[in-house]
Amino acid sequence: MCGIAGFIAREDAAPRAGDLHRMAAALGHRGPDDSGIHCAGPVGLAQTRLSIIGLATGHQPMVSEDGSLALVANGEVYNYVELNEVLRHRGRRLLTDSDSETILHAYAELGPGFLTELRGMYAFALHDIRRRRLILARDRLGIKPLFYAELPGRIVFASELKALLPLLPQAPQIEPGALRQFLQNQFATGEATIIQGIRRVLPGEVLTIDYGLGVERRRYWSALDVAPRDIDVPTAVETLGRPMDEVMREHMRSDVPFGLFLSGGVDSAVLAAMLHRHGAGRIRSYSVGYRGSTMADELDEAAVVAAHFGFDHTPLELDLPRLFGRLPHTIWAADELMRDYACLPTSILAQEAGRSLKVVFSGEGGDEVFAGYRRYRPTLAERWTKGLLRPGTGGFRTRGQWQGRWARRLLGPELRAVAAADRGPVLRAWRETPATWSDLQRRQYTDLTTALPDNLLVKTDRMLMGFGVEGRVPFLDHRLVELGLSLPDGLKLRGRQGKWLLKEWARPLLPPGHLERPKRGFHVPVGDWLKGDRLADLGRRLSANQGVRRWFDVARIAELVAARQKGHGGNRELWGLVQFAIWHRLFVEQPGLRPAPDEDPLDWVPSEA
Repeated sequence: MCGIAGFIAREDAAPRAGDLHRMAAALGHRGPDDSGIHCAGPVGLAQTRLSIIGLATGHQPMVSEDGSLALVANGEVYNYVELNEVLRHRGRRLLTDSDSETILHAYAELGPGFLTELRGMYAFALHDIRRRRLILARDRLGIKPLFYAELPGRIVFASELKALLPLLPQAPQIEPGALRQFLQNQFATGEATIIQGIRRVLPGEVLTIDYGLGVERRRYWSALDVAPRDIDVPTAVETLGRPMDEVMREHMRSDVPFGLFLSGGVDSAVLAAMLHRHGAGRIRSYSVGYRGSTMADELDEAAVVAAHFGFDHTPLELDLPRLFGRLPHTIWAADELMRDYACLPTSILAQEAGRSLKVVFSGEGGDEVFAGYRRYRPTLAERWTKGLLRPGTGGFRTRGQWQGRWARRLLGPELRAVAAADRGPVLRAWRETPATWSDLQRRQYTDLTTALPDNLLVKTDRMLMGFGVEGRVPFLDHRLVELGLSLPDGLKLRGRQGKWLLKEWARPLLPPGHLERPKRGFHVPVGDWLKGDRLADLGRRLSANQGVRRWFDVARIAELVAARQKGHGGNRELWGLVQFAIWHRLFVEQPGLRPAPDEDPLDWVPSEA
């Protein structure tokens, strides 16, 4: 697990090692154990390393024996043991214990198709000197991030936006469509990012860049290739068991201890059972709840699961000042504008886990893969009504996060002009699915290609890496994703119950009665913070904030605050404005600022002089 960065310049350009050092410094939190740079011809590579596998021998950039290949990689190749056996049989000589070296040799031996052989979460840059090209690639589901920008005379790339900002030829400019998506969908998705000119390498995508800076984009994996299958319950249970065991065995490969984020829900409980089944022993587990709030949590359920499997469990009961004091740091860590309230407790959990661990398992992806969300099982009336009002996606993801009246009153002219951006990604995803798929499969695919990589996995990767912790997400192994998508609807949904097959398969492994508990989710008491004197102060600050004044009608903010004070909504709108104001300061006005983990969020909403 690491941070990677670098560039490819035109051949006549001089190497700029100083830029590599600047980018590496911005990624130091992702790799506190080691760092390195490498320049060869027009290509420069940098890495900051979090040592997980091959502790003593995994220094990067990694260069082949003959000097023709150089690599920087982020993440894990979980099947490196099996691949290394194949590579050695073919005569390759591996010099380290690192799983990253497997990428180097697999490319050299298997050619461009080698990516289909990798199982894991990764993003990497590979310089092939003989073929005069740089290859950028990202794992199938987008678990690990990778960004790039085409600048005058060169292309630069990095694991996070903040490492690219110092290299932009001008002050960062906001992409209006992406900002609109954040406000209405709580995240922006697709190739374009919130910063004009910076793009994402998409999940399952590989970019080949030649020395003339020509870019060839290619998808090496897509969930669209999954074919629905007809399968009965006993066969499905058996079919699920085999890859679950295989995935867990591979994911447990680590040269350092690992732990588990244990929410008390189904997905983390299943991971607890599988870790125990495969000999993890008395690992550390962590859960979170709240003091001073009426919002329910799952501390008790998590404690029962931890005790059942003999884990060393740490429950964190957070007070609200500590919880919301984490807001500026989470915005800095997230890099991208996204509004997942669970970033706050996840960041605190990551900091606590990071005191003793470098690797933590998380149940992210279980709901998308096995259809656990309530939105996957709408009533016929819901589908008909929503589909009629907002056609194109079977009534799925039709409602914007902002109430219509506030969208009309608060959004400035540039944001109103890009209203089509709201549902654009959902519509595209829905329309590209095969005609043989059910609406449930389309819902799963839409989430897997939008909300998952650009919201939930941003939370998992960036919140944990903000404290030098690797997050492993076994449910997002592509074998399980392909299986979950292919299953008949009746094996995922039964009546009003989601994840039916996963629950039936896991029932013998879990504490009695655990699966009968209602799903609560990972909630955060946001409304408990947005009230009283703090709310009034926030309204004044937002009205005078530089970024807010640029993009919104600040004359309407007093109305929004008044509505919130009377209990007439406004939570999401105010929270979005707060996040934007803080993000604007950190990424547009003063790039390079880094908030401490515990700060007063109001101090980070600057007002114009």
